[in-house]
Amino acid sequence: MAGKVKRKCSFCGRTDGEVALLISGMDGFICNECAEQAVEMSREFLQSTGKKNLSSKGKKLPKPKEIKDFLDQYVIGQDDAKRFLSVSVYNHYKRLMQAESADEVEIEKSNIIMVGSTGTGKTLLARTIAKLLDVPFTIVDATVLTEAGYVGEDIESILTRLLQVADYNVAEAEKGIVFIDEIDKIARKSDNPSITRDVSGEGVQQGLLKLLEGSVVNVPPQGGRKHPDQKMIPVNTKNILFICGGAFDGIEKKIAQRLNTHVVGYNAVSNTLQIDKNNMMQYIAPQDLKSFGLIPEIIGRLPVLTYLNPLDRDALRSILTEPKNSIIKQYVKLFEMDKVTLTFQPEVFEFIVDKAVEYKLGARGLRSIVETIMMDVMFELPSDANTKEYEVTLDYAKMQLGKANLSRLQSV
Repeated sequence: MAGKVKRKCSFCGRTDGEVALLISGMDGFICNECAEQAVEMSREFLQSTGKKNLSSKGKKLPKPKEIKDFLDQYVIGQDDAKRFLSVSVYNHYKRLMQAESADEVEIEKSNIIMVGSTGTGKTLLARTIAKLLDVPFTIVDATVLTEAGYVGEDIESILTRLLQVADYNVAEAEKGIVFIDEIDKIARKSDNPSITRDVSGEGVQQGLLKLLEGSVVNVPPQGGRKHPDQKMIPVNTKNILFICGGAFDGIEKKIAQRLNTHVVGYNAVSNTLQIDKNNMMQYIAPQDLKSFGLIPEIIGRLPVLTYLNPLDRDALRSILTEPKNSIIKQYVKLFEMDKVTLTFQPEVFEFIVDKAVEYKLGARGLRSIVETIMMDVMFELPSDANTKEYEVTLDYAKMQLGKANLSRLQSV
């Protein structure tokens, strides 16, 4: 009787007893070691040629109106900011597709800075655009950045995170989007010279210049200071779109001072009456950012300046229920997973919005209030197999908020 024929890898010839895993195909086999090597070779080839996977070829770039329509599904209001973002992002990715032309016209990239108070939707806008374009996207908090050699994170750690999101595919990362949040926190602390270094303020701004303008940066793949011996990865930031956001708390005073200096002559009274004092942010200009503490070089590399309107009561009411991923729809979905139909009395929504306005919590505070109202229900209902429907009443909402210490929500 002939012995059993041993299976072997069609690539390296090793039998199934010599490898950990042998994967069968239509007419042959491949071992786990050859498969890993094939993946690595494919990744290196795609990085060297700058090509994407075949599955992403032929993807159509959405037009500015299509980008704004997509943003409208997730973000309420902020039409001016949406239009600025839509046009800037469209032009940026058109620029990436630009072929070498005979006239040698090189389109420069337009990094964006968004100014608006906390909870108005800066981060959500950037995240939603990245979702639409399906590109590597990362959010970085500027408050943790410091100059090299000091406690905190190096500037290059921004690109380390983008590389991680792109699965270390350099070509993909070089077409990604970076959202730098809290950029106002690295403003120059004072115009007065000091004997101490401003290592988390102007020093960080100087470090960001090379990233924003476009240059080849050696990036530590695991972060800079914990692994000093690691091999650096060169990343060209020329085609990375940087979107910066900040609350710039108190910049309204700078805007008001500038507007008053422009009011001269007999028309002074009529000119001041035309200014909407409840929304000074709409008059923001680059010189206001300079007055606040951003250095001129940074402002010059963030040519697209847009603002977000403060959220009024109507906007908060819409945010609560209308977007695709609104807070209420999220809770309905959570209960649906436990086979419970969750409903709310319409008066509950008005009550939640009233509390958010009263405590000046913004959009983020809406979730805190709903969470406070729903906590006991979410604790009890999953264990109650008999309850298939639940309605949140106004009396119950008032009772739950009455039990809670609402003053803690003001820190949101």
